[in-house]
Amino acid sequence: MTPLAPQTETEKDKEDLVLVLAPMGRDASLTANILSSAGLDTQVCETMEDLARETRVGAGCALLTEEALSSSDVRVLARALRRQPPWSDFPLIIFTSRGDITHARVRTLSFFEGFRNVTFFERPVRIMTLVSVVHAALAARRRQYEVRDLLARLERAIEQRDEFLAMLGHELRNPLTAILNSIQYLRRAAGTNADAGSSYEIIERQSLHLARLMDDLLDVARVTSGKVTLQRSPLDLRDVARRCVQILAPLLDAHGHDLELSLGEKPLGVDGDPVRIEQMLSNLLTNAIKYTPRGGRIQVQARGEDGQAILSVKDSGVGIDPDTLPHIFDLFAQGPATLERSQGGLGIGLTLVKRLVEMHGGSVEASSEGLGCGSEFTLTFPLLEERARDAAGPEASGPVSKERASRKILIIEDNDDNRNTLRALLACMGHDVDVAQDGMLGIERARAFKPEVALIDIGLPGLNGYRVAEALRTEPWGGGMVLIALTGYGQSEDRKRAFEAGFDAHLVKPVNFENLLSLLDTARNS
Repeated sequence: MTPLAPQTETEKDKEDLVLVLAPMGRDASLTANILSSAGLDTQVCETMEDLARETRVGAGCALLTEEALSSSDVRVLARALRRQPPWSDFPLIIFTSRGDITHARVRTLSFFEGFRNVTFFERPVRIMTLVSVVHAALAARRRQYEVRDLLARLERAIEQRDEFLAMLGHELRNPLTAILNSIQYLRRAAGTNADAGSSYEIIERQSLHLARLMDDLLDVARVTSGKVTLQRSPLDLRDVARRCVQILAPLLDAHGHDLELSLGEKPLGVDGDPVRIEQMLSNLLTNAIKYTPRGGRIQVQARGEDGQAILSVKDSGVGIDPDTLPHIFDLFAQGPATLERSQGGLGIGLTLVKRLVEMHGGSVEASSEGLGCGSEFTLTFPLLEERARDAAGPEASGPVSKERASRKILIIEDNDDNRNTLRALLACMGHDVDVAQDGMLGIERARAFKPEVALIDIGLPGLNGYRVAEALRTEPWGGGMVLIALTGYGQSEDRKRAFEAGFDAHLVKPVNFENLLSLLDTARNS
């Protein structure tokens, strides 16, 4: 949607302006004098081009005589009316002449049947009638301007909301990053104490849950504003399902659920964004885990049917009552809050699922026989043709174990907790780690330390991460260095800018540590 531009003072001054176009004799000047005497602001237009231009600037209504409506002038007026913004329905008052209804007159006047806010009057017209009609047209136009101003305020409020959410997400990612880094460090340094290990798992699981809630909150704002673009490629839906189940395995175990995974033997090729499809399935699985009493049963099934790839999540949980079911995908929608159902989230996850699957050309459906009877959510995607599916090639079946040798790693991060916890974590794994707290110092440390890998925060004081990456790439020893961006911003434009600056990878805080280790392994062997 094109943003509504704020009105200038000149435009606001013209919002009650009456435009007059009457090319015969003194009709224009006489009409203008009558309206001016009634206290109305009036402007005489010499041509239809003049009138069309004034309507774009901001007028209240236009008064025309039939003589002004030649074929070419009608086309000019039509273009002006069709270019109106959605809120606008510009009022036209047209005075017709007495006389025979010729074929030409019928054709000219019938043109206006497609426009709603057109009033015809046959001359002669009484002065009181003329003034009254113009006042009515201006009143209707003022209401349109009120709608315009309301839409502008709403649009600005949405922009401010999105800006706030983006900043909130950025600020929340830093403490989450420090917490998760500390957990990883303690887990590796604490030895085999079973109680400590259990506590670390709880902290990690809940921190990851906070991170997912934050990502959903940011994503639903972006999706509803049309600011999310898909990074699509041919993929096997079964592989995405396996990865998602593997990631959520600790959460399943913690709730004591049994999971049945039925993916079949035949590939299910779809043209999709693997990150977004995994996000959809993760939302559905997380809900199934939360809303199923301990020791419940969850089924994940993938199949092909009638040219569609179908992925379903079925649980034996609390179910959905009939009144809630039709609104289950509405933003902020939740079932009735009860003591037994105390795990309701933000009410945005299912809205996000619906919007994302529709962006893939698919759909999502929810079904339940009622409270206490479980529920089932079904995602449907267009199935790729065999040739396109084969072009995707086989995906790796799982992570490949690698021996992790020591690396020289430079961390450039201005947040003290993030920098120190990540340094301790990497050092305890045997890596040689140096740090810097701003961009200029980071470049100096890189020149002295000659790291193999640099982990660089984007929002650095003085010299941001993009500039640091560009500077390191210009150094004779910087061409082969692996540069990994660490940032609180994860939109496609942020990734694009990072790669243009010379980064090899772009990770969003809080960073999944296994993904970071995989990048280090890949970089080492490249």
